[in-house]
Amino acid sequence: MHHSETERQLLQAAHEIFVERIPFNRVLGIEVLSLDHERPEVRFAMRPELVGNFERGMLHGGVISSVHDLTGGLVAFLGVQQKLKDKPLAERIERFSRIGTIDLRVDYLRPGIGEWFVCKGSPLRTGNKVAVAHMELFNDGGELISVATAAYTVS
Repeated sequence: MHHSETERQLLQAAHEIFVERIPFNRVLGIEVLSLDHERPEVRFAMRPELVGNFERGMLHGGVISSVHDLTGGLVAFLGVQQKLKDKPLAERIERFSRIGTIDLRVDYLRPGIGEWFVCKGSPLRTGNKVAVAHMELFNDGGELISVATAAYTVS
């Protein structure tokens, strides 16, 4: 897929914002796998610090909800970018700071057990003021661990 120079710079900025500038995302060990606006994906490895149930070595529920939230934020950011294609790069990047979570609903389906996990997001709606996203978290065995839906302010 060919990206224009502006798109490439934008994707680089998004990666830097999500992976490097948000300290909590660094704690989680988030790695952005895809910045496709229809299906962004992030990945993180299991580590002892992320365990919630120490007897079973399961992911903490707060880690799961946080990863869903940051993936949904990425969906919202990328959706807004689609609407701002003709605007200057600086203005497009600045919009990130205006994205805030309104609501997050998580369904925990299976224990968070695995060596690593991937969270995939998809836009349900991107309006001028609010974006709504759906997310799915899978373990390294391809099992669906949890699903979430979230709404974000984007204006």
